[in-house]
Amino acid sequence: MPLPSDERLIALSNDLLQQFETIFGQHPGFRPAHAKGTLLTGTFTPTPSATTLSRASHLTRSSTPVTVRFSNSTGLPLIPDNDPNASPRGIAIRFHLAEHSHTDIIGHSTDGFPTHTGQEFLEFLRAIAASASATSHPTPVEAYLGSHPAALAFVQAAKPNPSSFARESYFGVTAMRFINKDGASCYGRYRILPEAGNDFLDEAAAAKKTPNYLFDEIAERIAKGPIKFRILAQLADDGDVVDDATIHWPEDRTQLELGTITLTQPVADNAHEQKQIIFDPIPRVDGIEPSDDPLLELRAAVYLISGRRRRSAHEQ
Repeated sequence: MPLPSDERLIALSNDLLQQFETIFGQHPGFRPAHAKGTLLTGTFTPTPSATTLSRASHLTRSSTPVTVRFSNSTGLPLIPDNDPNASPRGIAIRFHLAEHSHTDIIGHSTDGFPTHTGQEFLEFLRAIAASASATSHPTPVEAYLGSHPAALAFVQAAKPNPSSFARESYFGVTAMRFINKDGASCYGRYRILPEAGNDFLDEAAAAKKTPNYLFDEIAERIAKGPIKFRILAQLADDGDVVDDATIHWPEDRTQLELGTITLTQPVADNAHEQKQIIFDPIPRVDGIEPSDDPLLELRAAVYLISGRRRRSAHEQ
């Protein structure tokens, strides 16, 4: 996939990557955010109702192979799983449609995003970096949060430690436009819900866990049997804002079940494959289109630039 031609978008992407390095340090070969992760493989099986929403091939065929990455937050490859900064947890799902053809879903365990635009997110990261050595209050990040209520709400949202990556829910925070075979369209946001149900640890229990408890647990869990998640789309009503990831839709909106992911084994040569795979927040498949959310093109550019750097570092 080529880089976008918008020079301002590329410049903003590079500025964001620089700020991640300022905050977390340089870790060649790893992602600038959600650096610590693991890959599993399995299949996606759609529901019959999925075709009412979209004509996308993975929603109309009987099953599709998938690769799924679970991750901790931050750009620190060795962040302890029970560190408060390790949340929100991440999920990335690749649907392998054909050779050299795929579409992805990317989500995390907090429903929403702290900023509406990439420039606002850059200012947020700069405030975080500037606050590391601040000695008086309000610090730059405190001042930022005081003037940006959406970012404050994101920071203050509960982020409890799950007992397992397989007991956490994940949210695709940007809306997509789904088109079915008749040309009817609707906006929706993904929700990835664990079949085993949610299960969280209190602070005392989390503090007693080992630094790699989530990764150890998921390896033990999948060795015993399949791990399943349901993929749903929360559908927008007329008048709902579909281009701003900071705005929540009411919980009474329809949630259409699209299908089930069944994970069966870890990816072979996991560390190598994590460095190679570059997930894409833009669907790039007939039947699912990006909304006009300004984060989508930016995130795609950031992922591609950082992914190419990661591959290059791995090859050296």
